[in-house]
Amino acid sequence: MEDNKKGYDDFFRRPEGDSSNDTSSREAAGNSDRGEGQEKPSYYYSYGPYKSSMNQDETNAHITSTTGSGEPVEVTPPRPVRPFSYNVSDGGGDDPMKNWQFPQQKKRGSSFRSGFIAFLAGAVVVGGLMFASDKMNLFTGSKGVLGSTAAPSSSQSSSGGTAKPTSFSLGRPDNIAQIAEQSGPAVVKIETKVKTKASSGNSLFDDPFFRQFFGGNGGGQQRQKSQDTEQLQPGGMGTGFIFEKSGYILTNEHVIDGAAEIWVTVQGYDQPFKAQLLGNSYDLDLAALKIEPQDGKEFASLPLGKAEDTNVGDWVVAIGNPYGFDHTVTVGVLSAKERPISIPDSQGTREYKHLLQTDASINPGNSGGPLLNLNGEVIGINTAVSAQAQGIGFAIPTSTISSVLDNLKNNVKIPKEPSPYIGVQLGAIDKEWVSELKLENTDGAIVSDVERKSPAFKAGIRPYDVIVEVNGTKVKTSQEVVDKIKALKVNDQATLGVMRDGKKESITVTIGDRNAEADNTGK
Repeated sequence: MEDNKKGYDDFFRRPEGDSSNDTSSREAAGNSDRGEGQEKPSYYYSYGPYKSSMNQDETNAHITSTTGSGEPVEVTPPRPVRPFSYNVSDGGGDDPMKNWQFPQQKKRGSSFRSGFIAFLAGAVVVGGLMFASDKMNLFTGSKGVLGSTAAPSSSQSSSGGTAKPTSFSLGRPDNIAQIAEQSGPAVVKIETKVKTKASSGNSLFDDPFFRQFFGGNGGGQQRQKSQDTEQLQPGGMGTGFIFEKSGYILTNEHVIDGAAEIWVTVQGYDQPFKAQLLGNSYDLDLAALKIEPQDGKEFASLPLGKAEDTNVGDWVVAIGNPYGFDHTVTVGVLSAKERPISIPDSQGTREYKHLLQTDASINPGNSGGPLLNLNGEVIGINTAVSAQAQGIGFAIPTSTISSVLDNLKNNVKIPKEPSPYIGVQLGAIDKEWVSELKLENTDGAIVSDVERKSPAFKAGIRPYDVIVEVNGTKVKTSQEVVDKIKALKVNDQATLGVMRDGKKESITVTIGDRNAEADNTGK
C-alpha cells in the first residue's frame, strides 16, 4: 500500500515552483494518513492537458501504468470534466482555493433595487443643487425673482398687437401699508338717522273692524285721537372720503338716501360731525356732503386720479367700513372696465354704466369708500358687489365723478344722460297669430301699445303692426328691435319695416329722449 501511495505522489508531482496543484497533493496526503483497516475508495482523476474524447480514440482504451515495484496498475480514463478557471496571477498564496470562481445564482430584483437607489440618489443630488442655487440666487442675481419691481403697465406695450417681454413678478406691491397709513385719515364712516312715525292712543279702537261693533265712540268710551310723533332711529351705515381739506366729502347716494340726519366719523376726532347734504344724483348714485372743521383745522384729503390711466391687471386698494369694521383695507387687481349693471330698488332701477370691476373684497358698508391706485389716488368709488359670486365688486370711475363734481358741490341739477326711445310696447308673435296677421312666419315684433305723443305715435305706428326691419336690417325678436333703437342717438331718423294687413310699409320715426320727456312731464 505504501508503495502505491508513493507511486501516486510521484505521478501527480508538478515541477518545483509550480503550486497550481497543491490542493490535489494535499488531498492525496490526507487520504493516505487515514487509519488502516479502511477500504480505499476509487477516485477518478483528470491529468495532463485536457483532450476531447471525440477527437482521440485512444481514450477508449485502457491505459496501463506501472508502479515502482513493477506491479501493473489499471487507470480508468476520465470523463470530460467542466473546466474551472483558476487564477494564477495572484501569486502563491497559502490557500489557493480562494481563487476559484464559482457560479452564483442572481438574486431577484437586484437590478430594480439598484435602479431605484440610483434614482433616489439622483433626486437627492438634483434637489440639493436646486435648493443651493435658490438660496444663493445663482441664476436670478442679487434681488431674486420676488425682489424684482412690479411689471410695467400695459400702456408701455407696443401698438399693433406685438407683445414685448415684461419683468416677471410674483409678489405683491410693498407699499400697501404706506398707502393705508396715508389714506386712512381721509376715509370717513357715515351713519344716517331716519324718521319713523309712532301713533299714540288706543290702537284697538282705531281698527275699523272693532269700531263697527262698539260704535263710532268706541262703545261709550271716548276714543283718543291719534297723534303722529317723529322719532329718529338709525338708518344705515356706509363710507365716504374727504376730497377737499375744507371738509367736502363724496359718497354713494344710496348711503344717505332718505336720511333725516347724517353723521360723519373722522379718524382722529372723538366726536362725529353732523354733515350737510349739498347735492345728489339718483341716476349716478353720487352724493356730496360738507362738514365744518373745528378751530380752523383742515382735514386730511385724498387726490382724485384718472381711472382711464389705470390698466386691467393693475393693483388697487379698497378702504371702507364693512359691517362696521372701521378702516378695513383690502387689496386686489382691476379686473375689467366699462361694466354696465342694473340694480332695482324701492325708487326704480339704477342703470350703472362705465363701472370698474375689481376682485378686492367689497362688502356692505364699503359703499362710498375709495378705490385707490398704487400712487394713493382715488380712481373710483366702491358701489356694489355681486351677491352670486365672490371677488366681483364694482366702483364708479373718477371719469364719471369729475364731470359732475361741481354740480354736486353747488347743488345744481345734473342733466340725465339721453335715453333713445320711440314709445312702443313690443311682444313676440305666437304661431296662432301668423294666419290672422297675414304673415309668413313668426319673425319680427308685434306692437301691443303705443304711447300718446311719443315718436312712434307721431309717425303713425298702430297697435298690431309687426316690425320686421330696422333701417333695412331684418329683426326676428322684440329684443333685437329694442337693441337697435338704443344703439341710435336722439333725433336720429329710423326707418321701420312694418307689416300691416299683410302688406309691408316703411315708416320713418325720429328717435326721442326718454329722460327729456320725463323731465317735461314732471314740470
